[in-house]
Amino acid sequence: MNFARILEFSGNHPVLMLAFVGTLALLLFLELGRHFGRMKSVGPVKAIQLNNREDAVFLDIRDDGEYRNGHIPNTLHIPLKQLADRVSELDKYRDRPIIACCRSGNRSSAAGSILAKQGFERVYNLDGGINAWQSANLPVNK
Repeated sequence: MNFARILEFSGNHPVLMLAFVGTLALLLFLELGRHFGRMKSVGPVKAIQLNNREDAVFLDIRDDGEYRNGHIPNTLHIPLKQLADRVSELDKYRDRPIIACCRSGNRSSAAGSILAKQGFERVYNLDGGINAWQSANLPVNK
């Protein structure tokens, strides 16, 4: 396919091209945020080590329905949409690592930004989210 055909396709399908460029920009933003943001990512094994060694807190930021379908045992549940308003509930955990988790690890980056703005310094993203946790055959409560 040559460049002229790409331009022709773009001209004939502007909505499709806009959706493609928007999706590409969103993916780039999420990946750059994960790599250069304040929030570090940890896999399930490292998350368990943080929990065992430093009494880390798991924070599940998924919506209520997702949470009811299965969650990591002993997690705090504050949906992402409510986190900014309920961040004070986490004040007692400021000295402990907080591991934010969602379904696949993307939304928890947003939670990390919210917590960082509120002065939380030890916030981690569960890389791969609950999906990675389940793939590692780790326990899930329903």
